[in-house]
Amino acid sequence: MALLTLLLFCSGLLLCLHFDLSILYALSFGYIIFFLYGLHYGCRIRQLLSMTVESLLTVRTVLTVFVLIGMITVSWRACGTIPYIVSLAGDMIRPDLFLIAAFLLNALLSVLIGTSFGTAATMGVICMSVGHVLGVSPLFTGGAVFSGIFLGDRCSPLSTSALVVSSITGTVFYHNLRLMARSAVIPFFVTAALYLLLGRYANTDASVTLQTSSLFEDSFALHSMTLLPAAAVILLSFLRIDVRVTMTVSIVISLCLCALLQHEALLTIIPMLLWGYAAPTAQLAPMMNGGGIIAMAKPAALVALSCSYAGIFRHTDLLRGIKKYIRKRAALVSAYGCTVIVSILTAMIACNQTLSSILTKQLCEEIIPDKTRMMLTLEDTIIVIAALIPWSIAAAVPLATLDAPAACLYFAFYLYLQPLCGLIQDRYRNIHG
Repeated sequence: MALLTLLLFCSGLLLCLHFDLSILYALSFGYIIFFLYGLHYGCRIRQLLSMTVESLLTVRTVLTVFVLIGMITVSWRACGTIPYIVSLAGDMIRPDLFLIAAFLLNALLSVLIGTSFGTAATMGVICMSVGHVLGVSPLFTGGAVFSGIFLGDRCSPLSTSALVVSSITGTVFYHNLRLMARSAVIPFFVTAALYLLLGRYANTDASVTLQTSSLFEDSFALHSMTLLPAAAVILLSFLRIDVRVTMTVSIVISLCLCALLQHEALLTIIPMLLWGYAAPTAQLAPMMNGGGIIAMAKPAALVALSCSYAGIFRHTDLLRGIKKYIRKRAALVSAYGCTVIVSILTAMIACNQTLSSILTKQLCEEIIPDKTRMMLTLEDTIIVIAALIPWSIAAAVPLATLDAPAACLYFAFYLYLQPLCGLIQDRYRNIHG
């Protein structure tokens, strides 16, 4: 019965993927069949509903942060923070250092705003445009952008994926960030070196320069004060202030700058926070439009539905057979290596980071009982591996935003190096105790 239930769930996911339907339909179908399995297992309706509520409460902070992210992505656009950062970065890009610059700039912005999707839609689009002008292959440019947006997204104090992993593993968020930053040092420098070397063979046109500030100066007051919202995030995160407080402070500063620098009326700003930012010109629309609380409703629902399964998985034997098989494989492959394999499979089936993280954690928690080690293993595996699956949301949305070929994932070096370095460190730890 357990196998049949899991096969039905996988079939629902595959059907949605085949017919290009929202994955929310598959997740809703999954909740129904898992709920029915719980009834078959002997649980009462009240118990199953209690399990669902219990699971949702573990991610209540994440759901609150989704609302704040919707507001911060609008306010940073409207007050000029993102236009100022992008214009400065674009004007400093040198053709011979283009690929490493694309990687570093996207990593920096994604650390600041905590979203790979938002970074792809702003700095990523700029870099793809610059790469096209310079004659760089979109395979190289897309790979550099992907490496940057997920390096920053993984370690950002505003990252929802990091918050989800912290919630499901029961670990301390800011302590996690420090460990993740430490584990990313070697992959970061190796990735940067590879793009530096690859840039020498990218056949860029050294005579081309791009003044991105000209794209924004007619519509925004490009003032250094617009960096204050980003500076607030960095400072408050360094002081380990609650992420919700940090984001709220940044939003308030941004709204003040909207009024003082950009001369936006309050009656204009408030609807934008709900519905998203609309650029004043058609030229800026592809890079600047978006954000808003409504835009975060779908990812919030995705996280909520995915997390609603956790209690049912935990309190029934639905995954027991698979866990037993994984324990046997771990004895041969190692716990980390086994988690890498499980991560690839869950990412291919679940098609999103949240459900993949929950499934991987549930399946591998017996071979990695330590919470901190489990957290770091998930961050080093499923969070980046999901971005290598072309039909996963983590990869499909940025690919569509950038209008990049799926083959560019072959050149997203960081997404391979982070799991690989984790595997090497795990082998070293096992050998030397």
